[in-house]
Amino acid sequence: MALIIAKNKVNFEQLLGVETPEATESHTPIAHHTLVELTRNAIQNAGLTVLGEEHALHRGGLRYFGGFALTGQGIAGDDRQVVLGLRNSHDKAFAAAVCIGNRMMVCENLCFASDIKLARRHTLNIMSDLPRVLSDAVGRVVSHWNDMGQRITAYKETEISDSIAADLIVKLVDSKAFPSRDIYAAIQEFRAPRHEEFKGGTLWTLYNSITENLKGGDLSKLPFRTMTTQSILDRVAGHRPLLEVQEIVTKGCEDAPEADGTDYRA
Repeated sequence: MALIIAKNKVNFEQLLGVETPEATESHTPIAHHTLVELTRNAIQNAGLTVLGEEHALHRGGLRYFGGFALTGQGIAGDDRQVVLGLRNSHDKAFAAAVCIGNRMMVCENLCFASDIKLARRHTLNIMSDLPRVLSDAVGRVVSHWNDMGQRITAYKETEISDSIAADLIVKLVDSKAFPSRDIYAAIQEFRAPRHEEFKGGTLWTLYNSITENLKGGDLSKLPFRTMTTQSILDRVAGHRPLLEVQEIVTKGCEDAPEADGTDYRA
């Protein structure tokens, strides 16, 4: 089973060959492989086990996305798996971030519910701050697992009609959480899910029709899209998250939109 759906997957040895730009007074890039190594350390220190990891590069190595499938006490299940996502860029396109999410085992749909920025801008102190921030992020895994379990139960218990599903999909498009070109595909997936586990005409059916149609898209935008989807559907299901989406920014960094002008914060 694939952990992340991406065209440009690489192994860790290939990450070692990616050149990291020189630091400037205002920008200190993190090497992709360094971020991976520090994340592995944080996972091990938290007493968790990596079941598998995958990495992908875009824009000639300027942008990176990785995923770690985790297990450990209190976070094991037959239907889903905790995934720790990593995001990094050398071209200032977006902030380095850790994203905590789930992969649904039956379909490999990936969804995130917690996004922790390592730095809005890669400033001078980022390397000294990274171990602490990564430790804080990994420490949220068990709480995330429990919260997602409650969310799934609430979604399964909330029946919705075709018209309500369509209205919610349009709302997601308006919120930039879902591409408008895939509206009809999502509606069709809601009406006739390809997986037996998602049938029933509930909010859970809709949620998986959304994540099914986000699969294979821009991985760097997936955390924002799935977190925004959950924030909208949670209100319908009456689910109050145990974890608020939170950014932990390194000292001295400013919180601002990304370099392309888009604010990807949930």
